[in-house]
Amino acid sequence: MAWLLVVVAGFLETGFAVCLKLSHGFTRLWPTVAFCVFALGSFGLLTLSLKKLDVGPAYAVWTGIGAAGTAIYGMIFLGDLVSTLKIVSISFVIIGVIGLQLSGSAH
Repeated sequence: MAWLLVVVAGFLETGFAVCLKLSHGFTRLWPTVAFCVFALGSFGLLTLSLKKLDVGPAYAVWTGIGAAGTAIYGMIFLGDLVSTLKIVSISFVIIGVIGLQLSGSAH
């Protein structure tokens, strides 16, 4: 259950990163509100998961999902540059996230 919280928190991290861009420096109301909701949800779920998981693997999985998700979202929906190196690098991040999740131990 704790790992599921980390995964959901990672997807919420993607949401708050995207909303941060869309808020244009917190000058647009709804993306700013969405940023706050996603950020609070993400940090809240990560906090709950850390009651059962080691901080290193959990944090690495959380940031890895957020980074990969944000990069993929940007390439698909925001017109970010798509390159072979970027796709290969994101694949390595995802492989690393899976490896860390498999190596993490619950107390």
